[in-house]
Amino acid sequence: MVLNSRPGNPAMLVLPSPSLLFCGFALFQLFATHIDGQRSTSPWQTLSGDAPLVIARGGFSGLFPDSSSDAYNFAILTSVADVVLWCDVQLTKDGVGICFPDLNLANASIIKYIYPNGQKSYMVNGVTTQGWFTIDTTFKDLENVTLNRGILSRSEKFDDVNGISTIQNVAALIKQEGFWLNVQHDAFYAQHNLSMSNYLLSVSRTASIDFISSPEVNFFMKIAGRFGRNGPSFVFQFLRQEDLEPTTNQTYGSILSNLTFVKTFASGILVPKSYILPLDDQQYLLPYTSLVQDAHKAGLAVYVSGFSNDIYIAHDYSFDPVSEYLSFVDNGDFSVDGMVSDFPITASSSIDCFSHIGRNARKHVDFLVISKNGASGNYPGCTDLAYEKAIKDGADVIDCSVQMSSDGTPFCSSSIDLGNTTTVALTPLRNRSTTVPEISSIGGIYTFSLTWPEIKNLTPVITNPYRTYTMLRNPKEKNSGKLISLSEFLDLAKNSTSLSSVLINVENAAYLRENQGLDVIKAVLDTLTDTGFKDSTTTKVMIQSTNSSVLVDFKKQSKYETVYKIEETISEILDYGTEEIKKFADAVVINKDSVFLQSESFVTGQTNVVERLHKSQLPVYVELFQNEFVSQPYDFFTDATVEINSYINGAGINGTITEFPFTAARYKRNRCLARKDTPPYMLPIKPGSLLGVANRYLLPPAEAPSLIFTDADVSEPPLPPVTAKSPTSTPVTSSTNAQAPNEQTQLTLSLLCSVFFLSRLLM
Repeated sequence: MVLNSRPGNPAMLVLPSPSLLFCGFALFQLFATHIDGQRSTSPWQTLSGDAPLVIARGGFSGLFPDSSSDAYNFAILTSVADVVLWCDVQLTKDGVGICFPDLNLANASIIKYIYPNGQKSYMVNGVTTQGWFTIDTTFKDLENVTLNRGILSRSEKFDDVNGISTIQNVAALIKQEGFWLNVQHDAFYAQHNLSMSNYLLSVSRTASIDFISSPEVNFFMKIAGRFGRNGPSFVFQFLRQEDLEPTTNQTYGSILSNLTFVKTFASGILVPKSYILPLDDQQYLLPYTSLVQDAHKAGLAVYVSGFSNDIYIAHDYSFDPVSEYLSFVDNGDFSVDGMVSDFPITASSSIDCFSHIGRNARKHVDFLVISKNGASGNYPGCTDLAYEKAIKDGADVIDCSVQMSSDGTPFCSSSIDLGNTTTVALTPLRNRSTTVPEISSIGGIYTFSLTWPEIKNLTPVITNPYRTYTMLRNPKEKNSGKLISLSEFLDLAKNSTSLSSVLINVENAAYLRENQGLDVIKAVLDTLTDTGFKDSTTTKVMIQSTNSSVLVDFKKQSKYETVYKIEETISEILDYGTEEIKKFADAVVINKDSVFLQSESFVTGQTNVVERLHKSQLPVYVELFQNEFVSQPYDFFTDATVEINSYINGAGINGTITEFPFTAARYKRNRCLARKDTPPYMLPIKPGSLLGVANRYLLPPAEAPSLIFTDADVSEPPLPPVTAKSPTSTPVTSSTNAQAPNEQTQLTLSLLCSVFFLSRLLM
């Protein structure tokens, strides 16, 4: 099931445009060069022993309209050298074969606007179906019909540009790539006096065809022996197990138990993913079936369909498409022989860059993988399980956002409001709710209103930032784990042999001192000393804050590394701003949009912020990296690994702050980074190029104003002293009326609208 469209994607009127093959210049702008990917020499458990095939369904149909010339060209550009181009063959009334994903032309083209009275009704596989059918049009009738996305959640910016391609049009693009023709409805065309078998035999004389697939047994009976010994491979396609195959009148599930029969007319089978790795009713993986081994024993290659980066996948994969691909080709027990994908770039990198790589494999790139509240994409953040998972998954640094309980115990929680991270609102402790204007205008149940014994027994809750899209994180573990104190966090880190650092985040220090009589800085320093970190030579301590005054205080009292977090999105930082930061910080955290500028879910350009900070010898860590594809611009092809590659290998950042440490840690072992010639599927994006392609026929989106960071944004008064809080015998239930400290410590950016700067940046 495909998710709803992304935020910030307004509807747009797109005028029909003539068919246009992608020009090489436009394509090559997105990647620096196209270097043929060299396949891994690791052993494969495929039928042939070769690496699995990458089969691009309709080209790069996850981005461009299915079967468009843009989609096919882009698949060639961004995939392994021997990528196989998939074409769903349809026949027009005059017998011309076209590549189109559906029998009904209205499902992926503008035909209903060109021929509003062309809708008809036919029986298709025993079901009455209405639509605009190819059998009612000649190819000449389709000259002004352009393609659009068949899945509405995908970007509309590439719609109505390409016309419909003939089989010969697509075959002309092929050099070393393969060509796969899928015949979904041979019986339907036969009923209307159009012979698919005769057409394919004819076209094979001028076009090289490598594979022909169909879900109809009778189709293979008709073409058996007609292509000769060197003809294409025949692949029988299985539909849903309960569906009836029209020739045998058996269900596909029944035919599955008789693979020796299939072997009499085909050399391979094409199955949905669920035939091999089924899911339970909660979308978790069940044990894999024996289908691949059984088919290989019968001499049948196994190809799998249904791969796409922007659909629901099993929770076990943590929204990471690379993990899903690898589960089919590199699981230690079998490998399928090919995968049909809407995003061939991800299939290519999975097979060539990430297969057969162990957890202890050599790292080919150096940057810090920093957790965000532990592995908070898998477990409730800041719990023992989230931290243990982050360590296991290869994080270099685990983090603790320190909060203070009313009895002065520092502990880890992503929010000072326990209502955001626990089920406290469902307990009797909900009567501790209060409003604190200095923190939020909305009431909350704050950590300083409860004791640590009360807090530590609360039930944690996993965060679901994309609940709007019904993308829920690990539902089985949504309340698993326990909250831990800072002391317990440090003990956990101390017992790990793989961590290089711990990062302790300190916020609201001024408010806690003035209004709650709590000194979070002293509490952190004392706990670090008590747990042996003050003199540790193995695990480094990093102190992070958005307040320069907090870091100045730590600098005065310790030798720990300090990290300054710039919350706002900035597009430039001036030299005297970086020099001011260097006075109290050893590194800087910025958000992703301060590296790559974005508009309408496209990257529009790159800032010079990382370059400026590096010039001042300040390492740059970037947040927040998430696996959910709706968190990423289209430029990253709904693949978290492509995004990480562009920030590390493209922008040159020094660390990723991520809720899914496994994805970033695996990227370090990416074998493609060790090659002299980087393959195209592992090149960083060129900012703005994809939007440039999309805007061939559209006006570019409005650009955001330039936000320039200066030394004035860094300057803060010293922290106030601790003010003893008056004892109270009853819980606070009313709004807190204490005034904010003199001079706010929160940053206020100098907002400078510089059209000149942005135009220079995006050149």
